[in-house]
Amino acid sequence: MLYSLAFITGRRRGSAAQLTQPRDATALPCWAARATLAGPPAAGPVAAHGPAILTWLAAATLSAMATDVIPPFADDAFRRVLCVVAHPDDVEYGVSSAVAAWTARGVEVAYLLLTRGEAGMDSSPPERTAPLRTEEQIAGSQAVGVAEVEFLDHPDGVLEYSLGLRRDIARVIRRRKPDAVVAGSWDVEVVIGLNQADHRVAGLAAVDALRDAANRWVFPELLDEGLEPHSVRWLLVGGDPRPTHGVDVTGEPVERGIASLEAHAQYLAGIPGHPPPRPMITGITRLQGRAMGVPNAVLFRAWDFHAPPPIAAEALAAAQDG
Repeated sequence: MLYSLAFITGRRRGSAAQLTQPRDATALPCWAARATLAGPPAAGPVAAHGPAILTWLAAATLSAMATDVIPPFADDAFRRVLCVVAHPDDVEYGVSSAVAAWTARGVEVAYLLLTRGEAGMDSSPPERTAPLRTEEQIAGSQAVGVAEVEFLDHPDGVLEYSLGLRRDIARVIRRRKPDAVVAGSWDVEVVIGLNQADHRVAGLAAVDALRDAANRWVFPELLDEGLEPHSVRWLLVGGDPRPTHGVDVTGEPVERGIASLEAHAQYLAGIPGHPPPRPMITGITRLQGRAMGVPNAVLFRAWDFHAPPPIAAEALAAAQDG
């Protein structure tokens, strides 16, 4: 899953390769309870259209495919990754297969969930849903080699963008010191329709917290906690229509990714029409694999915060031409 921001402004800018295709077919997390379609097969709750949506995703993705081959990350691009998402199951719709590939190579991956997803099951009250979804998330994380799962306990469904949320995420970034942060899109409209409110908040707060974590004068109280600034190099976003890099998840990684979504069995059982995890994740990763020339892949848009933005090189070239 995880931005459609063409250029991040600010004192520490990141750069992303200027690739426009193919369109990423990663399904939105919290599949049916949290999204509505903006296009075929019909406008309305996703839950009502389960298998038909996979057909539509395939058509939408294939129609946007280009001949450019999406490159992989360098093997040594990062050794420690932090995934920041709003709810249990948000990582499991494709990204967890990439996580499985990373952990198999010895990359340390941790999850940070901003809520426990307690508002995600209509038939179950929040006080019963929160521990259930927590257990399912931990099981799903273990399936892909993630042992560290942290919950911030912000309220599900009404997650608010705030300085407090940014500080909470920045605190974890400083403590865990990741080389890369994985987050989701903050756009209102995404590949399968309208983005859910908590997802938008989580994505934007994660991006801002990434910068906050590197600035000692932002949230100075973190210094009092013994947390020195940490500069994250990579921001990786799944679900963006302009991917720049991909992860080959063919074989064992995709199998483990499927198992990670299957771990959310009770949550998924309450969503009428939700496609079975195996054909869903297999189909998503096959579609994305075509962009890399491999059987199965997960695509990301990546920003390198330790590299100058592309506009800098363009501006220098323009100055020399003059």
